[in-house]
Amino acid sequence: MSISADERRARILAEVQRLGSVRLVSLAQRLGIPAVTVRRDVAALADAGAVRRTHGSVSVATGGDHRPPDGPLLGLLVPAAAQYFGDVIAGAREAAGARGAHLVLGISSYEASADRDQVEQLLRSGVDGLLLAPNWTPSDRPDAHAWVGELDPPTVLVERRPALDSPAAELDSVSSDHRHGVLTALRHLSSLERRRIALVARCDTWTAHRVREGYLDGCELLGLTAEPVIDSVGPRADPETVADQIVRARDRGIDAVLIHNDQDAIQLLPILRNRGLRVPEDLSVISYDDVFAALGAPPLTAVAPPKKGVGAEAVDLLLRRVADLVSPPPVRHVQLLPTLTVRASCGGTAR
Repeated sequence: MSISADERRARILAEVQRLGSVRLVSLAQRLGIPAVTVRRDVAALADAGAVRRTHGSVSVATGGDHRPPDGPLLGLLVPAAAQYFGDVIAGAREAAGARGAHLVLGISSYEASADRDQVEQLLRSGVDGLLLAPNWTPSDRPDAHAWVGELDPPTVLVERRPALDSPAAELDSVSSDHRHGVLTALRHLSSLERRRIALVARCDTWTAHRVREGYLDGCELLGLTAEPVIDSVGPRADPETVADQIVRARDRGIDAVLIHNDQDAIQLLPILRNRGLRVPEDLSVISYDDVFAALGAPPLTAVAPPKKGVGAEAVDLLLRRVADLVSPPPVRHVQLLPTLTVRASCGGTAR
């Protein structure tokens, strides 16, 4: 069974942190991953500041290795270092660098059980504060988040909003307003006289749940009929099966589809074309994330969450809190609005 690049890199990072230092060849053998792939993944992790790479070896990137002489060290935990969170990391790094701070990165590979281990590694690096995007879903019990609210150093949640009755609700947070992002997409499609809009969405991430909720809210606000959501992740949700469901929905009268996320949307475009559906002539398509959307054929109109802005704002919030531990500022829950990038996949001229 193949694993994703994010999962590979999480395994590599965990093994390096366990061993402290290891030869790349030995690391490849331990993990059963081709050496050329390990070298490429280690290079990506080194660029993100998660590890140190030297002459055929890789070692832990500790606070002592990277701490600026007079600046704070911030730990950043994300579920993946590529795609969506790659831009969040970039925004955080730029903001930290501009303020004389430095980041240490932890990757938890979309498994909730890995979060605590990665946070412990960050704490051992001597960080002054934490930026956390833990593996939460809205269906989690409130007490599942309690440990985050009990962490000792100042902590800011990134792209996460805990339940109101969770101890973590007392933490600063910065996130994209995904409900607003979905509403922006639905409003644009409505302006093109598209009134039967379906949603194709994942169901295994925090953002996916926010997109699903936004779809229901947006349809109600705009007077649209909410169509049954087509799952893009699941035991029978391969791209061919999803495309068949879209074709059947088109036969029932849908004239547009919002797809979360870019990768799934780009995979579906040629399959839909092979099924006889032309985009945008027969079906308008908008994707969600705007990481790869411009590379679609046709280029995809896309909702673009302010990923770099989220990372930068989170760093600013955390540095303010680190700077004043005696009289800390009020807790803030900040939401940044996504924008819509219009490309060829919708067709028509908006009213």
